[in-house]
Amino acid sequence: MAEAFRRVGSQVIDIRETVFREQSVHELMIVDRSFDEYGPWVHLVRKASAEVVQGDDLMAYEANGPQMRAIRGGKIAMVFQEPMTSLNPVLTIGRQLNETIMLHQGLSKKEANARAAELLAMVGIPNAATRLRDYPHQFSGGMRQRVMIAMALSCNPRLVIADEPTTALDVTTQAQLLELMMAMVEQFKSSLIIVTHNLGVVARYAKRLYIMYAGRIVESGPCREVFREPRHPYTHALLRCVPRIDEQEGRKLEAVKGLPPNLCTLPGTCAFLPRCLCPAESCFSDPWPELHAFSPGHETRCVVDASCYVDPAAAAAEVGA
Repeated sequence: MAEAFRRVGSQVIDIRETVFREQSVHELMIVDRSFDEYGPWVHLVRKASAEVVQGDDLMAYEANGPQMRAIRGGKIAMVFQEPMTSLNPVLTIGRQLNETIMLHQGLSKKEANARAAELLAMVGIPNAATRLRDYPHQFSGGMRQRVMIAMALSCNPRLVIADEPTTALDVTTQAQLLELMMAMVEQFKSSLIIVTHNLGVVARYAKRLYIMYAGRIVESGPCREVFREPRHPYTHALLRCVPRIDEQEGRKLEAVKGLPPNLCTLPGTCAFLPRCLCPAESCFSDPWPELHAFSPGHETRCVVDASCYVDPAAAAAEVGA
């Protein structure tokens, strides 16, 4: 898959050759810190989900046609980063929940209202039936995100995509919401993709992990294995940015040196090369390598021996190995 986004005078490829091979996603997390922007993932919902939604070729449907309208919210749902901008401030919570339920499940207004109250209670909002008459500004940030989770799961979707669902929330509320989301996804038998910067969230909840740089997957594999034996220099660099409770006192956190590449002028060689601390001689002349297997299910896009970066055993503590 590849997705192009046009700028004035140029065409930018943000997501390049992105392939998810799993037949069932379950809990998948994507780490992409290149641009601090996740807009491209929203545009890729149709492409990334084609094999998930009963094998339908979603790209054959019109973007705003009736088939895609039936799939959005019904079979594929999304939890956005900022609920205050995702919820309509002039409509009650109940009306916004009911609209989705009535559209996709064909329930009457009374039945949809009862279902909405049930969903709010399931996500931990007290006095759910009464709160349906409230507006978004009458809820706290954590409560608004609970509403978004309820809305996303209201129609039992096959796939839920969560874009930094706990941003700007305190750590206690973050933990509560993530536990809630995992429990709800398990209850509704849905698959979950989380796009995040937070490696702590990844270590705690993900089963499979994709590390992306400049729009390409540079490493993928089972979460614990990627943390235990990271093979790509970008993965190592991200891990060195994370504070550790077992590290030597006084160690400064290491930022990833340099800047992300300009997508309008990507080099023919590895895009991470200018920031790599241990490049091989071939990296300066050969094209960006293809993904190759380091072990069953664990792939990387790098030819350098990972022992050049850090002791792989040190990363294992991140996931309690």
